[in-house]
Amino acid sequence: MSDGLPKGIGDRARRIMDAALASGEFRSADPQDQRACGNLNGRQLLKRHAKDAWLWYPTAKAHELAGVTQPAAGERGDGGPDGDRLPVPIADSSDLVIAIESARAMLDAGDVQAALLLSGGLYERAKAGAAYAQKVKASRELIDKARRMQAEALKIESMCYVAMADAIDEAQAKGHVAKQGQAKVRDADVFTFDDVGIDKRRLHEARKLRDAVRKEPGFVERVVEARIEAGLEPSRRSIAGAIGTRSASNDEKGDQLYETPQEATKTLLALESFSATVMEPAVGRGAILRVLEAAGYDVAISDLRDRGVATQHGELQQVGDFLKSVPGDAEGMDIVTNPPYGDVANAFLAHALRVRRPGKMAALLNLNSMCGFDDPDRRYLMDETPPSRVYVFTRRLPMMHRDGWDGPKATSQMNTAWFVWERNHDGSYGRGDGFKTIRVDWLPYQAAPALTPGADWHIAPLKFVPDDDCDEDFTRETPRKTLDERCDEERARALVWMLEHDEFDAMTLRRGIGVRPSVSDALIAGLSADGLIEPRDGANWSLSDAGKLALEATAGALLLLEVAQ
Repeated sequence: MSDGLPKGIGDRARRIMDAALASGEFRSADPQDQRACGNLNGRQLLKRHAKDAWLWYPTAKAHELAGVTQPAAGERGDGGPDGDRLPVPIADSSDLVIAIESARAMLDAGDVQAALLLSGGLYERAKAGAAYAQKVKASRELIDKARRMQAEALKIESMCYVAMADAIDEAQAKGHVAKQGQAKVRDADVFTFDDVGIDKRRLHEARKLRDAVRKEPGFVERVVEARIEAGLEPSRRSIAGAIGTRSASNDEKGDQLYETPQEATKTLLALESFSATVMEPAVGRGAILRVLEAAGYDVAISDLRDRGVATQHGELQQVGDFLKSVPGDAEGMDIVTNPPYGDVANAFLAHALRVRRPGKMAALLNLNSMCGFDDPDRRYLMDETPPSRVYVFTRRLPMMHRDGWDGPKATSQMNTAWFVWERNHDGSYGRGDGFKTIRVDWLPYQAAPALTPGADWHIAPLKFVPDDDCDEDFTRETPRKTLDERCDEERARALVWMLEHDEFDAMTLRRGIGVRPSVSDALIAGLSADGLIEPRDGANWSLSDAGKLALEATAGALLLLEVAQ
């Protein structure tokens, strides 16, 4: 893009001009970039923002030399060099698409630092736009468009860190970058992490990401696209969390044994009653079996693998492929199971309804199971023989780690629900008016008694009332979101609030945006870790240069979305 610019400018200046021409602006992140911007200003290639000394815009001359069309008045970023202008719209994402493609081209060309700087800014901009679009209940199309831009920027940023980890390791192997604990030799051609602009924590995270990508080349793409498909934000935290809980290969997954947390089964049995004898056709190591037996059920058990599991009466599990089974005397027996996931889940449950014909069946599934249309078995389960009730867990269940997994134990990234099918008197399944979705928190049910086996009925979820008004002997607690969930929700709003505050402390932030002390403390810790705020005297904080860039991008997204509404 900068090929048409004067030949006398250096590599740093060309990197700056590429970023400025791609996104319409450039924020200098350090004194060396600032000096380079000053030199480009002297060549009439960059123009400084009237109020922000660290923000620069490409001039008409720069656009002409580079062969890039200059944005018309009213199309550039807020407060540009030609006066007050409307922000670049999230709704009209063409500028973001161009900037993202520029960042991708920079990465492909090996200019990792420029690509990282540009993609990081684009990520924050799209994230803020999507957050505000949700807040004002904008159209689904607008939210999805902003999230798609955020996803593409996140992919590029992640691969920049992968490339950075490789480059640092190669440089350390050659002795050009000092290893941890190795002092810098004066006047020698050896650099520290500070010299190359990366701290040890960030390098550690980059290496972990690089190792995950080496083991699974499509790792970043898979994680990001899974979030988009699930209707969730493609966040940096989702990638960091997935590094320790990445999807295994089919060989690693084997027969898909993920032991069911007892919290899930206890909640189900407090809300639903089944026939006195039930079937568990994916018994695994007996996680569901033991809770069923403790509640008074007799259980017929089987599994694809022989793990030597037996009932409390000493009856050994049957061994065989459930997909090839026939009901025999067990036709119509109720089923409670956590089926094998992946490609098998749909066929497993469809076979149960087609062949086994249970009076009632409960299956613990990913909440996404109610979506999708490509798989005929999925359509059969959700459209032709739909469930009657779906109990959606508002609080994520404890992590279900794969049998034999000896890696780090992480929190769950999956939203789950109990899907309950009931057979009608005419042999059909479903209510006729769609299934009922019920939100439940599993925590209050851990001391709740199970319904009587054989009653074959269900009750409404608990009504949460103060303990002193409650005659029940188990604890009731109003469902609350996790601290991470609260921080994710409030991050964009905190950035907007900071636009009008040069300095602040945790208490000021808490009062300003109306959150709990734990949330304000966590927000400050997260923003500091991301380099968006920096400490001042005492307990005060202020925006860093990177934070100002993110805030200005947020402000632009807000104004634009208000206009769009």
